[in-house]
Amino acid sequence: MSSERKANAADWNLLKRLWPFLAPDWKVLVFVLVVTPATTVTALLQPYLLKMAIDEHIVPKVADGLWNVVLLYIGVVLGGYLVIAAYTTALGWMGQRTIVRLRTALYDHSLRLPLSFFDSQPAGKLLTRITSDVESLGETLAAGTVTVFRDLLLIVGTLVVMFWLDPWLTTWMLLLAPLLLLSVEVIRRRLRKIFLDVREALSTVNAYLAERVDGVEVVQLYRNEQMSLQQFDERNSHFRDLTKRSNTFESMMYSIVDGSAGIFVAVILAYGGGLVGALAMHMGLVDSEAVSTGLSIGLLVAFIDYLDKLFRPLRELSGKVAIIQRAVAALSKIFWLFDVQQGETGCGATVSDLDGHLVIRDLSFRYRPDGPLVLKNINLEVQPGEVVALVGATGSGKTTLTRLIVRAYEGYSGSIQLDGYEVGEIDPWCLRREVAAVRQEIQVFSESVAFNIGLGNPDITDEHVEASAKIVHADRILTRLGMQHVLRERGVDLSVGEGQLLTFARTMAHQPNFVILDEATASVDSLTEAVVQDAIARILARKTVMVIAHRMSTIQHADKIVVMDRGEVVEHGDHVTLMKANGLYAQLVEAGKRQEQLAIV
Repeated sequence: MSSERKANAADWNLLKRLWPFLAPDWKVLVFVLVVTPATTVTALLQPYLLKMAIDEHIVPKVADGLWNVVLLYIGVVLGGYLVIAAYTTALGWMGQRTIVRLRTALYDHSLRLPLSFFDSQPAGKLLTRITSDVESLGETLAAGTVTVFRDLLLIVGTLVVMFWLDPWLTTWMLLLAPLLLLSVEVIRRRLRKIFLDVREALSTVNAYLAERVDGVEVVQLYRNEQMSLQQFDERNSHFRDLTKRSNTFESMMYSIVDGSAGIFVAVILAYGGGLVGALAMHMGLVDSEAVSTGLSIGLLVAFIDYLDKLFRPLRELSGKVAIIQRAVAALSKIFWLFDVQQGETGCGATVSDLDGHLVIRDLSFRYRPDGPLVLKNINLEVQPGEVVALVGATGSGKTTLTRLIVRAYEGYSGSIQLDGYEVGEIDPWCLRREVAAVRQEIQVFSESVAFNIGLGNPDITDEHVEASAKIVHADRILTRLGMQHVLRERGVDLSVGEGQLLTFARTMAHQPNFVILDEATASVDSLTEAVVQDAIARILARKTVMVIAHRMSTIQHADKIVVMDRGEVVEHGDHVTLMKANGLYAQLVEAGKRQEQLAIV
């Protein structure tokens, strides 16, 4: 199979994959398909009625019956307008409903993708998939794929009527058709490739813009505005150049079709004046009886009108080819995202209410198949109710280990079992209901304080929100701002300590059995940290806690301390035992004390 045939097959497969989003409105689609022939019939009757009026009444000056033809013509025109209005309204209604379903499904799918996917994909590109790419399909659904069927039906119907009225004139005009079709096909193939490049360039612009806007404070602090503007201009200019190229090819397609219409009118005039027939007889192609040397005035007018009806859909079809190619490019990006495997949803009863007994055996992991090992033969057991601290220098693998526990990454070797279940086989939705992770990065949504704690969970009432906030001393936020206060973007109306307390309240409200604190108190002042530690000690009794922290005050009272270095566990035990061993842990403690003394000074 040639590359072009493969591309056409791929395009058709993409359009077929759109059907499930169209299917709920199949009745509307049936209505459109039923009405389509009616739009064609009303369009084809109008030139013929003009011919009747001219040849049978106006030229021979026969007034009898002319009013009947005039009234019939008016009725056909009005009927055509009504049918087109119903047809267009139904298409627009169906298209917008389909777009809403597609965007909702894409957003839902994105929410269930593995967390590792978002590490490699810029947020701006994902936003482009859900917004711009989906929106580009609206024009296709409203005035693209389905209306192409109407245009083709009108083209075929027009040619049939033209052949019926004068087969020779129609044949002469069709001799020019192959050149027109070849030109359109060449441009169509080129447009497919250009539109793919345009979609990719747009997503690159959006990704860069989202990243720089999010980090605008860093850009300004380091006087990087000019460099950022230059880099944005390079990406934006590339997008502009590709868009200009696509516009050029679209204009070429439209101009070729429009120019061909003028040539076809010239052929009709030449044929009507007998020039074409005389030329054919002179060349010996036909005899004098085989071809007419002229047209009646009515037939001439009808043919010019039919020619307009033939080229109007051709002209629109050339534009719709560009629309469809743009939509196919967008669909290829959209369904690429749909094809990314997502985590399972739902939860089986056999893995509910986990106690938090964690057993890790011979665990090794690398981010890429050809990358270095970041975890090497980790062995660890955490009993329910224990507080286990992970310590080690930056890059020792602490955070990676905790992310494997919540299935943020897949593809590890060895075993991670939670209450006897292999973590890699537990439904992620179920697992994350039982295991909560509080990260150093504070994530706040532009919603109310109550929403940021309960995340809209209907099972978490306002009373529950207040109780959870009080446990971790986040009630100070409720007192200062109020439950329904809408936080600004990135929580700029909260202090760092308040933001951290809010995330603790969120964890408490969802009542997990296994809690991971990944540097969760690193940005909190000592007084707030003491309050939080006291709250954790009270609320998480008989629950499993895994703590990653640099502050010794956070971890020295842990039941078990695990020391990691370069992806391996090098020491484990309680604080007293590890200090007596005078190993890496003792060095970390001494370094921590020096940092705390420097901070006090």
